[in-house]
Amino acid sequence: MNLFLVDDHPIVRAGLAALFEGEEDIEVVGEAANGSDALRLIGLREPDVVLMDLRLEGDLDGVAVTGRVLALPRPPRVLVLTTYETDADIMRALDAGASGYLLKDSPPERLFDAVRAAARGETVLSPHVAERLVRRVRDPLPSVTPRETEILRLLARGAGNREIARTLFVTEATVKTHLQRIYAKLGVETRTAAVRAAVDRSLIRWD
Repeated sequence: MNLFLVDDHPIVRAGLAALFEGEEDIEVVGEAANGSDALRLIGLREPDVVLMDLRLEGDLDGVAVTGRVLALPRPPRVLVLTTYETDADIMRALDAGASGYLLKDSPPERLFDAVRAAARGETVLSPHVAERLVRRVRDPLPSVTPRETEILRLLARGAGNREIARTLFVTEATVKTHLQRIYAKLGVETRTAAVRAAVDRSLIRWD
């Protein structure tokens, strides 16, 4: 089967290519560091499976590239391989059509098996990711309050804590408390990820 690597770190791509050299039934037919090159080369090489990182050079992240790759006339299976494991990242990737989600600390044998499984059309998740998804189903995230939604809208406009505090007539300490609750509810760790998760869940819209 033919495999294509998409990762913005040359050392990671080289390491993955070296790993797969020992697998007789898997051939690495190309690699890319950014979304534009990935789309162009995947369309030309027509691999069976793409190993996709989430953070890439340029304007397109791995989720955006995944969606566009799967819209190709002969789409490959896309298997996400990343260090990021927030609920928002996982759900965005799977919603885009990824066949699986693995973390970069996965053992080589698990990675090999996952690529083969993805090529067969199976869904593959690392144990930790599967556990997070099961926990999310059993214990859905609490709903975001109207005040937290206001803060998310201001975050989306690029407002800092001081500006948010002035706009809402609260202290910066109160803003920080709201942000911590928002992060916990959305399963994220940064302001950017919070905005992205809120947009993905239709809590807010880009202005």
